[in-house]
Amino acid sequence: MTAEAATRARTTGILPSQALRRAVTDGMIRADGGVPDEIIQPSSIDLRLGRRAWRVRTSFLPGKGVRVADKLARLTMHELDLAEAAVLERGCVYIVELQERLDLPRDMWAKANPKSSTGRLDVFTRLVTDGCESFETVEAGYDGPLYLEIAPRTFSVKAKAGLRLNQLRLWRGRPGTSDSLHRELHQRESLVDPASLEGNEPTIRDGLWVSVDLSGDAYGGLIGYRARRHAPLIDLDLVGHYPVEDFWEPIHANAEKTLILDPNQFYILVSRERIAVPPDSAAEMVAYDTSFGEFRIHYAGFFDPGFGHTSAGGGSGTPAVLEVRSHEVPFEIAHGQRVCRLVYERLIETPETLYGAGIGSHYQGQGLKLSKHFIQPQS
Repeated sequence: MTAEAATRARTTGILPSQALRRAVTDGMIRADGGVPDEIIQPSSIDLRLGRRAWRVRTSFLPGKGVRVADKLARLTMHELDLAEAAVLERGCVYIVELQERLDLPRDMWAKANPKSSTGRLDVFTRLVTDGCESFETVEAGYDGPLYLEIAPRTFSVKAKAGLRLNQLRLWRGRPGTSDSLHRELHQRESLVDPASLEGNEPTIRDGLWVSVDLSGDAYGGLIGYRARRHAPLIDLDLVGHYPVEDFWEPIHANAEKTLILDPNQFYILVSRERIAVPPDSAAEMVAYDTSFGEFRIHYAGFFDPGFGHTSAGGGSGTPAVLEVRSHEVPFEIAHGQRVCRLVYERLIETPETLYGAGIGSHYQGQGLKLSKHFIQPQS
């Protein structure tokens, strides 16, 4: 069977951009004033903040049969109008009604993740729906509004209606994934640039394992950034605006190629591997199991088709930026230590658009790169 025929025959998998547009046309995804085409990405759709936001006493899950509005009536401290920009303070929890809502058929479900720029600012976001018993997942057949929990953890931020802080990926059916799929994709497409493996074979076990680069070889000795405490406010609308030194402390490699993560600190690091996502697949970075160490990796987990791939101008793979938050005790990590997994799944068909500069993607061909809000150093 040809690749084209296989694509036509695939009835389950992740919806690509053209299928997402059909879902909008069919009313599965809708919003007052319509759903603009620019929020549709190669394998996901950006979700826009609405006007109504609530500062709440605590995070919550509604639970089966309970509406978010019912919980808000009890837990709200005060309401905000995001028609004008409002400050979301570090250490506080907010619920924002999103502009998009869903009316999914019974064979379709969804999952959300923060966008890359959101994760790189340590702004913790989770999707909430009426009746949900877990964050981020939208059950098959859901019909109702969408809400976003926002909890800035390092920087206070200014946000307003229309901003896109998270993204939604839709599945038809539940095809799942397997290590045999990962090996097949790697043999066909080279999911990792061999030159970035330092002579090793990639580790495929419940996904493609990714390790941390603490050598400093690729970035003039720089291995990452540690967020500064008590930094200024960040307006999420401003791109290329803020000086790096006001918000970040650079970290350089040591002789041992190790790094001690300080408790409750936020870091931007980078993967040793240069990764690619084939055009007919999408991937998700899975947070590191804390039984292997006192830290969490990667809030922003979705990788679109074409990320790091030659067909989308990605060269020989692109490093993954790692958003690292340490936990309660100091913990040392070492160069080449495996820190997270990248799980690949099939799309129902190849998207009409791929991740890359052609659609305004900010992080194709990235190295050790902070979020788009900062003035990037000249290469």
